[in-house]
Amino acid sequence: MTEESNRRACEFRLLRYVPDAVRNEYVHIGVILREQGGKSAEVRFTRDWRRVRCLDPEADTALLEGMEGELRRRFQEEPDGNLMRILGESLSLSVQMTETKAYLAESLPAGMEELMRLYVEPPPRERVPRLSGRAAIQSRMRAEFERAGVWDLLRKRIAASEYTRAGDPLRIDAGYRPNGLIRMFHAVSLEPGLEMAKVLAFSAASLRAGVERVEKASLELTAVIEPAARVGATEEEPERLAMYRFGVETMEEHRIRVLTTSDLDRVADTARRELRV
Repeated sequence: MTEESNRRACEFRLLRYVPDAVRNEYVHIGVILREQGGKSAEVRFTRDWRRVRCLDPEADTALLEGMEGELRRRFQEEPDGNLMRILGESLSLSVQMTETKAYLAESLPAGMEELMRLYVEPPPRERVPRLSGRAAIQSRMRAEFERAGVWDLLRKRIAASEYTRAGDPLRIDAGYRPNGLIRMFHAVSLEPGLEMAKVLAFSAASLRAGVERVEKASLELTAVIEPAARVGATEEEPERLAMYRFGVETMEEHRIRVLTTSDLDRVADTARRELRV
């Protein structure tokens, strides 16, 4: 029996990010794979958004990450549903699908790995910019929550306007509810300055009051920042150190818990216990 005869007949679509439909420049960001004639579909998005940011520095990668979770949820809830309808209802205007292509896979997991490597993930030799600032913190947050197996259980991009008032543009990166407490986590980079810290501090009181009013629960709001040394806030750089401390103290004065990326493993493990994963 040949190796090819052992493979499963599958079909796949690539998902591509297209920020400008007129210019039609795109980056592949994900794969949808299923066996031919099968009902359930597998979906995976990239974990490395640097190609997307090179194409579109203003790309909302948190929205794209949330789209992956939404697609996975819909595929699980509607295994008999129409794939095109589910995709059409879940994808944004900036994400497009390619036509269906046939593919022979040893298994769905192995096929997904190969397709991601061939079409989506940058080759090892490709040089791409290092993540920095808020994007680097968000990436670390997701990695730790995924390691703990809770990423898909978290709410993403929580609109502050649900709890404050219409027009509030702030969206909190992630959160969950263990019993009568709501925990929210937001990446705040002090690398470019103090603006992010001030925005979160300004919003904290109204957000907390809104959560208590709407959810009948207490809010624990956590800002995740870089370690001081990562942004050059050392005794050798007293001005940057003073700015870093001011940012931390400003948030703490508004009852925001401040942690660094070094604490995220502990945060993720706590989430796993509280969500009983």
